[in-house]
Amino acid sequence: MGRPAHFSTKDRILSAAEELFAQHGFAGTSLRQVTSLAAVNIAAVNYHFGSKEHLINEVFRRRMDAMSAQRLQQLEAAVRDHPGQLEPILAAFIEPALALAQDRNGGAAFVRVIARAYAEHNESLRRFLSDHYGHVLREFGKAMAGCLPGLDKETLYWRLDFLAGALTYAMSDFGLIKRPPGASEAAHRARAARELIRFAAAGLQAPAQ
Repeated sequence: MGRPAHFSTKDRILSAAEELFAQHGFAGTSLRQVTSLAAVNIAAVNYHFGSKEHLINEVFRRRMDAMSAQRLQQLEAAVRDHPGQLEPILAAFIEPALALAQDRNGGAAFVRVIARAYAEHNESLRRFLSDHYGHVLREFGKAMAGCLPGLDKETLYWRLDFLAGALTYAMSDFGLIKRPPGASEAAHRARAARELIRFAAAGLQAPAQ
């Protein structure tokens, strides 16, 4: 089935690529499959993206630019309104990611694309993500360090890495705790955020050896 015609050509290509990358991975998806699902020709892919590598990068940029902006906006408000408090900083990191995962316009597919990125060890993609979004993690690291004066930088970044892994797991909704009958997606996501914030705060505040 092709993409809806009311989307722009670029959006149709990105949505098709996201869906196929989620299903088959980056190496397992061909540009021919993307053009077929998006109902465009290969010239359109080359015009908008130039290469498969750039198409992969743009699938991430489409989602992560907005999420990163939301994270930094919430972080600024957390530091301003709750100085010295760790949990509002964690909320600024966790809540926009869980909201993205619940986005009905492809959020679940993008979470599977993230899982593919972990599994396939795509070095070009890792460089792209580090170059474009590494500053977001550094800003959070700096803010958290201000709340954790007894924690050295190396230990802090180990714990941030574990937090990112736990957040990805929570985004995927593969865990044992499913949304209870009668609970809305928003309520379930809010509960997941609260529990992960408390869990992460306890881990970050644990004494360093």
